[in-house]
Amino acid sequence: MECCIISRLRVQPLWFALLFLVGLLTILKLAFVVVRWVYVNFLRPPKNLRKYGSWAVVTGPTDGIGKSFAFELARRGLNLVLVGRNPEKLKDVSDSIAAKFGKTEVKTVVVDFSGDLDEGVAKIGEAIEGLDVGVLVNNVGVSYPYARFFHEVDEGLLNNLIKVNVIGTTKVTQAVLPGMLKRKRGAIVNIGSGAAIVIPSDPLYAVYAATKAYIDQFSRSLYVEYKKSGIDVQCQVPLYVATKMASIRRSSFFVPSTDGYAKAGVRWIGYEPRCTPYWPHTLLWAVACSLPEFVVDAWRLWFCLGIRKRGQRKESTKKE
Repeated sequence: MECCIISRLRVQPLWFALLFLVGLLTILKLAFVVVRWVYVNFLRPPKNLRKYGSWAVVTGPTDGIGKSFAFELARRGLNLVLVGRNPEKLKDVSDSIAAKFGKTEVKTVVVDFSGDLDEGVAKIGEAIEGLDVGVLVNNVGVSYPYARFFHEVDEGLLNNLIKVNVIGTTKVTQAVLPGMLKRKRGAIVNIGSGAAIVIPSDPLYAVYAATKAYIDQFSRSLYVEYKKSGIDVQCQVPLYVATKMASIRRSSFFVPSTDGYAKAGVRWIGYEPRCTPYWPHTLLWAVACSLPEFVVDAWRLWFCLGIRKRGQRKESTKKE
């Protein structure tokens, strides 16, 4: 009897020690995560982008995130090659940048990413010939006019989603990357979406989310392929930003303006292969990850059905 009691007394301290150790490691891990989050979001200095090269290529620069990225890169001292489909809007952005940043050189290339991509990419190749292109921002992209079931996606929209979001980003990268390889330096930023990464599914936006999932995997793979060649490849994952594409007019704490997002986005260039630059978005990501997937799926379906209903109502009103 005494032996059993002594054995139990010996075993209990061992279990207490193990539990204490596990608890301590958990607390230390959480503390490390919090400290790192504070550092990378508020204390880590941005990289000197001119070390990559003196020029940056930005696709889709006439509105939204792309336009704000163009201004922010010019503010950091880079010359710009702006690639978009509307020559008038390209000129307006180019003139505005030249007026605000007098020393910045700006070239414009007219490319319709839903049109002849081979011809468009050839134009980009000619425009960047001989330029020290150090940064590429693949921002151009399209989404649904409003939420809809997959069987409601017409052929034109389906083709544009894949052509612009997938093939466009791939071919522009293919055109710019060889120059970076020769110079052994460069940074490629591909704009992804929380629709493909943060949430487990994006019902009623299935094809759009799938194209952005491609961007994420494409970026990660290139990051591994070319890291040792001096080229930093990154997929930025914004959640909602106040843009026309998102049909959001007003910014808020969790929904930044395009300028607010671009300032954060430029600070992250050259670091992690996947990131969410605007720090309040990381809080939403944490919440999404903490919830069961079926809860997030149900909420997202309910939310997107509401968008679909409003979109159909608006479309029927226009026809009348």
